[in-house]
Amino acid sequence: MRRSYVDLNCDMGESFGPFLLGHDELLMPHVTSVNIACGFHAGDPSVMRRTVALAKAYDVRVGAHPGYPDLAGFGRRLMGLSPDEVYDAVVYQVGALLGVARTQQVPVTHVKAHGALYNAAVVDDRLAAAIARAVKDVDPALCLVGMCGSKIITAGEEEGLCVAHEVFADRAYQANRNLVPRSERGAVHMQIERVVEQALEMVTLGYVTAITGERVPIIADTLCVHGDGRQAVDFVRAIRTALSKESIGVQPLGAC
Repeated sequence: MRRSYVDLNCDMGESFGPFLLGHDELLMPHVTSVNIACGFHAGDPSVMRRTVALAKAYDVRVGAHPGYPDLAGFGRRLMGLSPDEVYDAVVYQVGALLGVARTQQVPVTHVKAHGALYNAAVVDDRLAAAIARAVKDVDPALCLVGMCGSKIITAGEEEGLCVAHEVFADRAYQANRNLVPRSERGAVHMQIERVVEQALEMVTLGYVTAITGERVPIIADTLCVHGDGRQAVDFVRAIRTALSKESIGVQPLGAC
């Protein structure tokens, strides 16, 4: 189904101490929502504060981006945390960002899990339920962002949360609607033309072409470009230009 507008989100605040990652200052003017790392997979209190301030300056929606406690692996390694441990980790991280954002009078509007935790909860009912319960217990007004059609979306709906179906412009898809693992060749799109083509396909036609050629139906409430990619700024600019040519607006997710 063709959309009249779409949210454009990006993961940010993923620097740590003296180590810089991503292109937050260059990306912020071009997105409508950001997911800020909360210190477990990346980020630290000072980075969180600066990223919230940057989002405030550009009137961009702020969300929490909780991940596994895995700084060394950037949260992209699967960990054997129990659902209770995942619940506690999400509560802790979302609470941290809420505190930082409150000092700057910036509302936190949504939560999106990061990396391996996100991917695990896409297919694991128990982890998805733990994330959704944590979000609800912290603040039931928060929107839960998850992979289109995934267990995360189902769990959020069962908890009565607002949910947003997320799609990815710069990642390849499998025929089961899951992302191609980063360990496999072709998992990350590197050409601007391919990224723009996939973004338009999802937003205007309501499907994504899997790496094996199948057309997979999707719902695109929010479109993600990974902020740590070296071409992220070029991708976002090109996507916005292409959406504008198709008369498709870019605006943040509405209130639930």
